[in-house]
Amino acid sequence: MDLKFNISELEIKDVPLRGRPRIRYLHGLLTKNRDWQEYSDRITAHFLELMTEKKASDLDMGAPGCLHQIWMRIDGYKAPLPEYRNLRKFDEELFILSFVEEEYLELLLKYGALDLAVNPQSGEHNRRARGNVYLDQGSLALNMRLINEKPMSLMNLGFSQPVIDRLDMDKEKFGLTLITGLTGSGKSTTLDAIIDYNNINNNGQIIIIGNPIEYIHPSKKCLVRHREVGSDVESFSGGIIQSLRQDPDMIVIGEIRNSTEIAAALEITDSGHKTFSTLHTSSASDTLHRFIAEFPANEQDRIRHRLADTLSIVISQRLIPGRTKGRVMAREVLSVDGSVRAAIHNNNIAEIYQMMNEGQSRGMLTMEQDLFRLYRKGQITKETAVNFSNNKVRIAQLMQYT
Repeated sequence: MDLKFNISELEIKDVPLRGRPRIRYLHGLLTKNRDWQEYSDRITAHFLELMTEKKASDLDMGAPGCLHQIWMRIDGYKAPLPEYRNLRKFDEELFILSFVEEEYLELLLKYGALDLAVNPQSGEHNRRARGNVYLDQGSLALNMRLINEKPMSLMNLGFSQPVIDRLDMDKEKFGLTLITGLTGSGKSTTLDAIIDYNNINNNGQIIIIGNPIEYIHPSKKCLVRHREVGSDVESFSGGIIQSLRQDPDMIVIGEIRNSTEIAAALEITDSGHKTFSTLHTSSASDTLHRFIAEFPANEQDRIRHRLADTLSIVISQRLIPGRTKGRVMAREVLSVDGSVRAAIHNNNIAEIYQMMNEGQSRGMLTMEQDLFRLYRKGQITKETAVNFSNNKVRIAQLMQYT
């Protein structure tokens, strides 16, 4: 399916050459042309189906860097698609602007980027994506990340039963769980698996606060609410505090980005709720340091003690190249017990790595232990295990056992 809007010379004769005036003008044309809007919806559905077929995680287009081509990330590697080259600039711009609702156009132009949900009404498969429209050298650019068709199970993701029990809001009703990793590490996949597990197995209410909302969880045994930042609530911190008056059993915060959101998450967990969120950190220790370092020095002791009292689990994960093809998930799991809690209280975070190393009976493991496990199973190469380890000395020690 070609990306080519039916554009007449008359419609574009007065279009400004560049910059924000051009973007505003094209958006005005688009909002008046229903045929263009419907065509954009169909091509969006086609692109999401194409991503599914090619097993692509991301699609990128627009602005000079894409060279008028569509790019996809497949098995971790991003490259242009041969079937979508030499795109017209007008077609790229109109397609990208079709995702930007009128009330959000000025936000895009003011801040230079806009997060959004991609949910086409056309097509047979009803695939969804997370989108980001942004400016690159004054031109419009787009990234779309495909959302899983359905949640994976925690067991299929490789979580041990002791960890699954702690993620169960009926078995452990209180505590903060953090899913961490760099961009593209599968944090949303893990978070959706946790939500689905509780939705299937427990009675209660789950409130999800996202920017944007990605996977829509239909209510099963749980009543599930979805609140999108920007349309349903002004901010993550606002949604977190408001949820206290909405009778939740479990609160899911799409991402924690600053001290205000950290403080709100600690407050709602302190009030006796099961809370889940994500952070862009690469290990359990980094997560603890990052959490505390977001606050001024004179507040860090107080925050560290609150974190020690509320933290339940930290799962740090990354997607790494498989031995033959595809990607494999490696993870580090910190399951907070009395010893870990004492180490955080006493600011002895450096001791926690050894606690994870010795805590396998309680579901804990280090990134190096998991990489070594994947290597022993033949799923990754030795070079990959070493390259993606946090502790090069420890992975070298483990490799001596092969």
